[in-house]
Amino acid sequence: MKKTLLTLALLVISVMAFSQASVGIGLKGGANFANADADFDTDGVTSYHVGAYGLIKLTNIGIQPELLFSKQGTSVSGDDLDLSYVNIPVMVKFYLPAGLNLQAGPQFGMLTSAKDGDGDDVKESFKNSDLSAAVGAGWDAPFGLQFTARYVIGLSDINDEGVGGEFKNKTFQLSIGYTLFKLGN
Repeated sequence: MKKTLLTLALLVISVMAFSQASVGIGLKGGANFANADADFDTDGVTSYHVGAYGLIKLTNIGIQPELLFSKQGTSVSGDDLDLSYVNIPVMVKFYLPAGLNLQAGPQFGMLTSAKDGDGDDVKESFKNSDLSAAVGAGWDAPFGLQFTARYVIGLSDINDEGVGGEFKNKTFQLSIGYTLFKLGN
């Protein structure tokens, strides 16, 4: 078993060394400016997201899966709706010169809690999952920092009761990340 693991590790290192590929793991966090696309008037709320990412980069294309805890929601008639998700975006990054990049990909979300303005649990009013599309731009700085601006638009109606019509998440995110570990170029 140890020989197999050692051989596999040496093979991965060799392939990465000759293919100019790199693999990195890091942490990120930032601000969420969230709202809802709904059949009634809503106002935005400001919150946060925090989590980890992996980046597999081959020359000018990268794939960056992430695992994020994200506070989202909206405000309806001055009453905040606080939605908490564990989101898994899988971003394809197209690199331009100097580490600048354009990003696009799907995001899968799992609702962990939903509270109204009084702090009452209203999770039963919402679907447990959310499918979204994300687009954005970023800069991967040479010293391990990542700066990202991303717009996430909900594709699925999360209203589980059907009362009040469709309800879809939409969030603008500003993030800062730091690559803790990097193997390859």
